[in-house]
Amino acid sequence: MTELMNGDLGLWVLFATGFLSATLLPGGSEANLIAALKMGDNPVWQIVAVVTIGNTLGGLTNYWLGLLLPDKTAENKQSNKALLWLKKYGYWSLLLSWMPLIGDPLCLAAGWLRMRFWWCATAIFIGKMIRYIALAAIVLGLFPGLSV
Repeated sequence: MTELMNGDLGLWVLFATGFLSATLLPGGSEANLIAALKMGDNPVWQIVAVVTIGNTLGGLTNYWLGLLLPDKTAENKQSNKALLWLKKYGYWSLLLSWMPLIGDPLCLAAGWLRMRFWWCATAIFIGKMIRYIALAAIVLGLFPGLSV
């Protein structure tokens, strides 16, 4: 029973750090993901799913915050690098929402530009999921020559 409780608590901590690290608050979920994988209290798919969902919801929080910003004229939207990426690459750019420094502003800008929610949510989820799957694969030694 104690192992189950530790595993469940670990998943909640992983979800919370995944969520917080995707908001505009500083933080990172990678260390907790690595720890959860190395502890082995939960299946890998479950660990990756929990941190991906938490991180996606954090990114969508930035999207919703962007919706709260007043809609500006097209001229004012040209000054921000994240906005330029979104204008140039559209929804595809949100696959990079996991990247440090630009990921959070990308999600915020998507909301500010009033981009369609479900397309944004899907792109953000896929980008973050690929990141965590790749990190888990590295931690588990599935890529020879790479280790954490």
